[in-house]
Amino acid sequence: MSNPIRLLHFADVHVGMENYGRLDVDSGTSSRVRDFLDRMDEVIEYALDNQADIAIFAGDAFKTRDPNPTQQREFAIRLKRLADHMPLLLLVGNHDLPGMASKASSVDIFKALDVPNVIVGNEPEGRVVDTRSGPVFLAWMPYPMRNRLLAQDKHRGKSLHDLDLVLQTVVVTLIKDLASKAKEHDMPRVLSSHLSVSEAKLGSERIVMLGKDVSIGKSVLADQVWDYVALGHIHKHQDVNSGSYPGIVYSGSLERIDFGEEKEPKGFCWVELERKKTAWEFIRVNARPFLTIRIDVREHEDPTTAVLSAISIHDIKGVVVRLLIQIKAQNARMLRDKDIVDALSDAHSYSTAKDVEHEARTRIGGVAAETLSAEELLEHYLMDKGYVPERIKTLLSAAYNIFHTDTKQ
Repeated sequence: MSNPIRLLHFADVHVGMENYGRLDVDSGTSSRVRDFLDRMDEVIEYALDNQADIAIFAGDAFKTRDPNPTQQREFAIRLKRLADHMPLLLLVGNHDLPGMASKASSVDIFKALDVPNVIVGNEPEGRVVDTRSGPVFLAWMPYPMRNRLLAQDKHRGKSLHDLDLVLQTVVVTLIKDLASKAKEHDMPRVLSSHLSVSEAKLGSERIVMLGKDVSIGKSVLADQVWDYVALGHIHKHQDVNSGSYPGIVYSGSLERIDFGEEKEPKGFCWVELERKKTAWEFIRVNARPFLTIRIDVREHEDPTTAVLSAISIHDIKGVVVRLLIQIKAQNARMLRDKDIVDALSDAHSYSTAKDVEHEARTRIGGVAAETLSAEELLEHYLMDKGYVPERIKTLLSAAYNIFHTDTKQ
């Protein structure tokens, strides 16, 4: 009995993402760029330590379609480590594609250089790939770009909605054609694609998706001709076909993009591939933690102490922190910002936001504001602006002399 074929599935690296970062003096790049590269290193180390037979990168190598040379170099170094030991599918995602169909993608250089063991998936295709543990029928569908899959002359004048429907039909037909080819091969069969499945749960990746998505239904992929469907594009790890065969799996992104992914585990998939009995597991990586600290100090006499106490119960070393403070307007000036900044100094990066509650101006005896005296109006104004009582008393005293000065000549 042959051993299962060990398959590595990861996606959505987005090298070049710099939000919540700072300069890494050793490399000259953003610390967040280093985060994404470090996660790649984790994936590769696991694959090599566990003797993977084949790897699938399911698209979106870079944040932008035009990565800088340093980012390209760092990504290439890591992919070559994998390709030196196993066949590697490098699928083209939406972030890898330029706006014009005639231009090269950001990963086409691997095909131009004919890098050994690297298959650049820039067109729908299926073929038998030999691994050291046996052959695999591997098929792929890159991100469906309208200007690459639809003949412009044939569809000129159609609305965007109609074009999307046509594109959806084309994608479904291409995937079904790949399934028909797969049936001809009595071996483990894998489909990889970079697209949206309509039943999938979205994370916060909408902020980094480029262009308008066309989604397909789960039923198109839930064909038992396949033993595993390796997806990229949606950052939230999930099996869209949970509990059924085959697994239709988004490995998810390797690093958190923003606080919308604060509680999401990040990682990749390790697949034991066999015809009709494939098993897989999700392997977590050491993604940088994000933490939101919410503190309501509206009823605290010393709001700063309350905020510092809320920070102190968390280990924030190396964490991306978001501090959200609810406070009354009249107490806002009591916050000692320097003390709060000092308390956050161990964080990798931090941001603070104040939700200031403005109290309704008091009406004396229920009368309208225009009936109040100048002193009363000023007092309510100063209270609304958050001045402390002692300061209000001093200002009212000075204002009294102004209001009651006899200006008659």
